[in-house]
Amino acid sequence: AGEGAAPPAPSPAGGATAAPSHGAADARLRRGLSMRHIQFIALGSAIGTGLFYGSATAIQLAGPAVILAYLVAGAAVFMVMRALGELAVRHPVPGSFGQYADRYLGPFAGFVTGWTFVFEMVVVAIADVTAFGVYMGFWFPDTPRWIWVTAVILFIAAVNTRHVKVFGELEFWLSIVKVSAILAMVIGGVALLVMGVSLDAATPAGVQNLVDHGGFAPHGAAGVLAALSVVVFAFGGVETIGITAGEAQDPGRAIPRAVNAVPARILLFYVMTMAVIMSLVPWDRITGEASPFVEIFSTLGVPAAPAILNLVVITAAISAINADTFSAGRMLFGMAQQGQAPAVFASVSRGGVPWMATVVMGLALAVGAVLNAVIPEDVFVVVASIATFATVWVWLMILLAHIAMRREVARRGLPVSAFPVPLWPAASWAAVAFVLLVVGLLGWFPETRVAMIVGLVWLVLLGAAYRLFLPGRGRSRPDLEEGAASSA
Repeated sequence: AGEGAAPPAPSPAGGATAAPSHGAADARLRRGLSMRHIQFIALGSAIGTGLFYGSATAIQLAGPAVILAYLVAGAAVFMVMRALGELAVRHPVPGSFGQYADRYLGPFAGFVTGWTFVFEMVVVAIADVTAFGVYMGFWFPDTPRWIWVTAVILFIAAVNTRHVKVFGELEFWLSIVKVSAILAMVIGGVALLVMGVSLDAATPAGVQNLVDHGGFAPHGAAGVLAALSVVVFAFGGVETIGITAGEAQDPGRAIPRAVNAVPARILLFYVMTMAVIMSLVPWDRITGEASPFVEIFSTLGVPAAPAILNLVVITAAISAINADTFSAGRMLFGMAQQGQAPAVFASVSRGGVPWMATVVMGLALAVGAVLNAVIPEDVFVVVASIATFATVWVWLMILLAHIAMRREVARRGLPVSAFPVPLWPAASWAAVAFVLLVVGLLGWFPETRVAMIVGLVWLVLLGAAYRLFLPGRGRSRPDLEEGAASSA
């Protein structure tokens, strides 16, 4: 439930009011995220630190055909986001897809989805916290990294224990920095192409580089399929848009606008970026050892290009840690309201913030950062691989919950959704098929098989925890707060 929302009304999904929080009548999140905040949170969620270093792994796997992989995966991501958008507009609640899975697929699905997402956010944030310490070493090589790690954790915790508007403002300005950097790189790259300036002395620049070095798909269809898991992981985090619905001032307008901007973001941030980079530098010379951003800015004569890029990736890291902390905290809050997480996570400060969830997230980041520094790198990679599995699991649950919701609406003759998915139901089932394909590819290729193994072990552990700690959960399906349930 959200402060400022309409009084609880009969639920088209179930006919009762929203489930109350555990003994906290005032445990409400405040709707403080404006249209501007959500637009830029959505904009920044698609941009991670990896993009600024060139997505070299995906390029090496597929060659220029990685563009096709981004387009296909982007189309599937758009369908996932439209499904999430329809659910979020109908049910603008904290916990988002965790609660949708619980309501439409059953309590166990909600339990697994919620905790898998929280674990994903923790793992990804730990990686970004560690990366932040490395990036700061560029300017302060003699300062111990733990100082920077501690500083950024305390800063993020402070932001996320204030009113949600503070979080929104920070993400707004951080996203502006990231978006500006990408626009500058694309525009600068296009300018170099027009001027005929090459970044590789042995090869002239031009779009012919997309086909001249072994063809557009030098490794064939197998290369494109191998790149899909890497590409899908790059899109992980876009589901944060759904998490904001519980605190959006006007989710019925903000969520659809943010979701509908997904195709343009994918075309600009990934497709255009990859096309420009591989036109300037042949794909087989992109190894990831040097950032194309630095090369482009240096060639254009921009002073201190490495320092500028370092500032941008620091910004991207802070933005990612901030968004991950926010998302995990709100998911824990929603799960606590459902009885699937300790009730203390439903505690809300006077500012309407689930402060305990934020504190625990900060402690997890601190412990994780220490472990990341002391355990062997290959062990941490195994643990971090669940982030890929978690991404596709969450997407699959969003799609299946949406399909179940649409079936219930049709079966009961309820008002149609205000933000329906296009090409229903063919496109929705096609997106499900794509996600299942990615899951299969994780297990097929040796390089990513560890993600499948770790993911399956994780599901088994969650199943055991569910049986142990929630033995009487039964088959109850909570009713959710209703938003714009029908079109005008």
